[in-house]
Amino acid sequence: MSDPQTVSVPGRIMAAEMAEQPAVLQRILDEGAPKIRQIAAEIAARNPRFVLLTARGTSDNAALYAKYLIEILLGKPAGLTSMSTTTAYGAKPDLTDVLVVTVSQSGGSPDLVASTKAAREAGAITLAVTNNASSPLAEVSEFHIDVLAGPEKALPATKTYTAELLALYLLVEGLRGGDGAAAKELPGLAAGVLSRHAEVKALAERYRFAQRLVITSRGYGYPTAREAALKLMETTYIPASPFSGADLLHGPLAMVDNVSPVIAIVPDGKGGEALQPVLDRLRGRGADLVVVGQQAQVDAASAGFALPAGVPEEVQPILEILPLQLLAYEVTIARGQDPDAPRALAKVTETH
Repeated sequence: MSDPQTVSVPGRIMAAEMAEQPAVLQRILDEGAPKIRQIAAEIAARNPRFVLLTARGTSDNAALYAKYLIEILLGKPAGLTSMSTTTAYGAKPDLTDVLVVTVSQSGGSPDLVASTKAAREAGAITLAVTNNASSPLAEVSEFHIDVLAGPEKALPATKTYTAELLALYLLVEGLRGGDGAAAKELPGLAAGVLSRHAEVKALAERYRFAQRLVITSRGYGYPTAREAALKLMETTYIPASPFSGADLLHGPLAMVDNVSPVIAIVPDGKGGEALQPVLDRLRGRGADLVVVGQQAQVDAASAGFALPAGVPEEVQPILEILPLQLLAYEVTIARGQDPDAPRALAKVTETH
């Protein structure tokens, strides 16, 4: 008879790493924040003209969140880079006085390392944000922020994603001379959200046999929609299409009918206000609308998950993604698959 402790339980690793997130967030606030403030002060003193963000996969969604922060809170232009322009085409842009932030869980992908090295040679201020202080990416960058998430063994990134979000928020706060006060309650709030796992498990039954999903949001919630879609696709194998609410109205809304499952992340703030016409149109088409957001928005939908009230909009994405991570996990388990080890995926993706 086999030892129960040696039996591989599907999803055991992902579940454990999701549960670590409140502790990881607290670690960043306690141990990481002073260094992030110091790095931010050094970069701010050099007054970069604008910011370029470089990433792949889950980290690309964290980078998109940083783009919103930089443009809204700093008032500086920010863009997501196309690495192939450098690595494949050999382009040599003038990046003098530009801040290039490269976000990567492992810091090991060759194209991230090559593009960051090229950016530094082109005059950029380079900053790596990783979960590996000894990674090749950290070594080629002028500055490095460790997101302090600890080893992540499950293939779907969970704790490293929320750690990246918090580290990037604290970086932008530091660049503008803020104190990061909006983040102080996040560890406790995250623990409260994760403790409601049973609510998400019940919600997951809606998607056990789904053929496709549409996920939408606006503003700070849009990176959450993209990350939720990625998590669902890589674990459940259900095609999930993320759309900005504005883009959804420009054509893709036509594919939504009265049996179409739609998940809407509705921020409490300007992003949610901007999404309201989209929600009205979705309800008008009879879509099966599930909302992650405030209780009133959940009550007006087919079902949903209510988030804590009173959280500043710029840090809500750190909480928004938690029930959606749980949803990806539960739907995967319900479909008889192992979320720890999705087929055809590797933890470090070596693109060139």
